[in-house]
Amino acid sequence: MKTLISIIGTTGIGKTKLAIEIAKHFEAEIISCDSRQFFNEMNIGTATPSAEELAEVPHHFIGNLSVGDYYSIGQFERDAVQKIEDLFHKHKVVVLVGGSMMYEKAVIEGLHDLPEANTENQQKLEKILEEEGIEKLQNILKDLDLVYFSKVDRDNPRRLFRAIDIIWQTGKTYTENISEQMNKRNFDVIRIGIQAPREIIYERINQRVDLMIENGLLAEVQSLIPFKNNLALQTVGYSELFKYFDGIWTLNFAIEEVKKNSRRFAKRQLTWYRKEENINWVNFENSVQESLSLLHTLNIKK
Repeated sequence: MKTLISIIGTTGIGKTKLAIEIAKHFEAEIISCDSRQFFNEMNIGTATPSAEELAEVPHHFIGNLSVGDYYSIGQFERDAVQKIEDLFHKHKVVVLVGGSMMYEKAVIEGLHDLPEANTENQQKLEKILEEEGIEKLQNILKDLDLVYFSKVDRDNPRRLFRAIDIIWQTGKTYTENISEQMNKRNFDVIRIGIQAPREIIYERINQRVDLMIENGLLAEVQSLIPFKNNLALQTVGYSELFKYFDGIWTLNFAIEEVKKNSRRFAKRQLTWYRKEENINWVNFENSVQESLSLLHTLNIKK
């Protein structure tokens, strides 16, 4: 039986460590569904696994793109599922890990048959973002599809771009577009979520941002200033520090905003996962042992 083990949880909770330990146990390989770790210039600010961690287990979809590349969730779904199918020729188990909720969903459930991004629409939306800010995009989507607007990650311009583009192309709401039945996967999926008290999650996020600063995040962001309007960089940890380099914010304020926005993202992740029904939760303090015990109980073998 082919089994995909998907490791999920909030930012900073220990998904990478758990995924590596499970992959080592099953002699498996890892598929990353963290959409920010696709870009090879964004290692520090996205907490990309270290060289030592990457050497422990083969990883896929980490640092495979440049910030100037366009890569849709539809492209990722096709590429990731193909890679998973290839890996199942060698392994009974493949491990999926990442905190990008829609990207995990794309792999385990599939996406609806939606049109590819329209270049003209994308350019128009990028201009709106640059000239009028993300609030304008939020208001456009709110007017076009209130139901999806109430669910979407409103601070993620990629999500807003995609929904508005699809609505403009099809003349139907995004909600209508994604209401159709999807094809089932031909592999089993076991989802393991790492849980912790919210105060622990927030404390870990604050500590991780401080560590990113120590590890050279400022230099990484400064090197990306020429690309700061690229969609890949409209994200937490980068957009705040660009404002510091632009002289709009002080460094201390920008760092506190990174922490605050990271905590807000974790809160959205928690809200998302609460609505899911098929997650096996393990405690953050004992995640490896609890996960291996669960998988043993489910009779998952190498």
